Amino acid sequence: MDMRTNLPTEAVDPPAALQPSSLLQLLWLASPALPVGGFSYSEGLEAAVDAGHVRDADSAAHWLTQQLHLTLARSDLAVIAQALRAWRAGDAARVHALNDWLLQTRESAELRLQTEQMGRSLREWLRKLPQADATVLAYAADLDPSYPVMFALAASGSGAPERDVLLAYAFGWAENLMQAALKAVPLGQTAGQTILSRLAAEIPTAVEYALALPDSVRQAYSPMLAILSSRHETQYSRLFRS
Repeated sequence: MDMRTNLPTEAVDPPAALQPSSLLQLLWLASPALPVGGFSYSEGLEAAVDAGHVRDADSAAHWLTQQLHLTLARSDLAVIAQALRAWRAGDAARVHALNDWLLQTRESAELRLQTEQMGRSLREWLRKLPQADATVLAYAADLDPSYPVMFALAASGSGAPERDVLLAYAFGWAENLMQAALKAVPLGQTAGQTILSRLAAEIPTAVEYALALPDSVRQAYSPMLAILSSRHETQYSRLFRS
């Protein structure tokens, strides 16, 4: 059964040209080499392997595709788009509200730990950049930051359109989870690239959905992911952080 989200009917902005400097900044932010620790989490994938839901490259690609459409598009990507607007407008109250919503809707201690740890790490990295905007970082100092909200902050000065920011975030997420599948299943590099190819083909649809998503529809209800993440917290043998 195709579980992809149906696109809302609200209009979204047309694509805008991406400047080379903006593109480079987004590639930097999406890189697995960014020192935020994303490689150390599997977001329930390791527990899905342990439970037999993910057994090979095909089931791994299917699992991650569903996670992209049913979780990432409806929550993280939508928050990033809205937080990006808030950071650029200097709307601290809106940033705080989005950050609080994201933390409150993490359905396991493990998932909340991940977004908080990665958010703090990204904030510290931003502070050490020579081009860091002290005024903007002052807003972030009062946050217990989630990773998507801090990613929006990191991208806010790039001049990149919202669509491109979300594409970069989603591809970085896909690359990290593909690498997690290689270790957890385990799989070879060629199988990993096949998974990444399938995810990349789905990312634009997920991004368009997130861009058009109003607050009233945004949600983070993923029962199976929550159950598996909770099981992973006490799983006997783990490769990934809990």
